[in-house]
Amino acid sequence: MDNQDYSKFIESEFENSSKTLLLSKSCSLQISKAAQLCLNSLMSGNKILICGNGGSAADSQHISAELINRYRVNRKPLAAISLTTDTSNLTSIGNDFDFNQIFSKQVEALAKPSDVLIGLSTSGNSKNVIFAFEVAKNLGVSTISFTGQSGGNLAKLSDVCIKIPSTDTARIQEAHHVAYHSICDIIENQITKRGI
Repeated sequence: MDNQDYSKFIESEFENSSKTLLLSKSCSLQISKAAQLCLNSLMSGNKILICGNGGSAADSQHISAELINRYRVNRKPLAAISLTTDTSNLTSIGNDFDFNQIFSKQVEALAKPSDVLIGLSTSGNSKNVIFAFEVAKNLGVSTISFTGQSGGNLAKLSDVCIKIPSTDTARIQEAHHVAYHSICDIIENQITKRGI
């Protein structure tokens, strides 16, 4: 097999990603609002729940790890739960009831008023995330969604919707990383500054 030089393709991928990231600066106000919602919840002794499918499931775990462990500095752990990690719950709910309920049942069991639910869905139309948001709204839980440019049906159920201006799943997910890293950084900075 001949060696191929894919460098031009790779360069274009970086360029396309950079363009989407620059366009995503338009989401700064929504990202700031999301950070404040999370900060208010954590400072009042509440918690953050996070969910998503596929790559967004991995992102939900990433966010939880940044909050529980650390982002940049050593500080006390912050209450965050990724709803994508408990395989016994996920498979029993999916098998006994419906895959669309894998997150909503966990929200019903774990969430309290003034908690925050973060949902990641590039389409904004992931049914299991939408069902979780519906339960959250009934429980008095604040909702933050990370989506692509349309926001999908999830936008209507969100207190804050961060709509990345792209329809390309990979580019949306890359911008989601910057958005939630910014949120984690703000939370950590404020928590540390206030000596909490």
